[in-house]
Amino acid sequence: MAMKIPSKYIDEAVDQLSSLPGIGKKTALRLVLQLLNRSESEIERFSNAFVEMKKEVKKCKSCGNISDSELCSICENPGRDNSQICVVEDIRDIMALESTNYFKGIYHVLGGIISPMDGVGPSDLNINTLLNKLENGKVKEIIFALSANMEGDTTNFYLYKKMAPYNIEITCLSRGVAIGTELQYADELTLGRSLINRQPFKLNE
Repeated sequence: MAMKIPSKYIDEAVDQLSSLPGIGKKTALRLVLQLLNRSESEIERFSNAFVEMKKEVKKCKSCGNISDSELCSICENPGRDNSQICVVEDIRDIMALESTNYFKGIYHVLGGIISPMDGVGPSDLNINTLLNKLENGKVKEIIFALSANMEGDTTNFYLYKKMAPYNIEITCLSRGVAIGTELQYADELTLGRSLINRQPFKLNE
């Protein structure tokens, strides 16, 4: 039975919160009622944080990571190795890999992986900009760090074929990350070891 909320304003707030993934109506109501007990100034700071986030957060024009400026802190860092590019599915994977403190290169965010079942093809991903980075001959290694599942493997295969003419080293994370596991959910130790023990990418993997 649907909850009967005796306020249209609370009802609307619950609807908005429950539109977020993983938050049901009951959880949303509990959060809304907790927020209702806060002062107006606290609520204003709370809501303004999301408004400012939406207005100010950008995508790095080089790698696609989130940033407060045109270039993210990783791409701006002169201490990072620009000859080594780690290819990831989304920004959460960058956060996961950075937490290991093992990788000193730069990243490239595809914005997804090839998944015909979901209607996602190569043209829907940030692939051409990655290939453009290989044109100057400064990139020495590409590391595939996509999810260890069928869609991730399909994307790796597609990228490998596209990169073959550039004659660069192409590696992938070792299978320390379990099959079917999304990168962002792997623990830091396992992820770090998989990065350190990365292997040459082979088409028969």
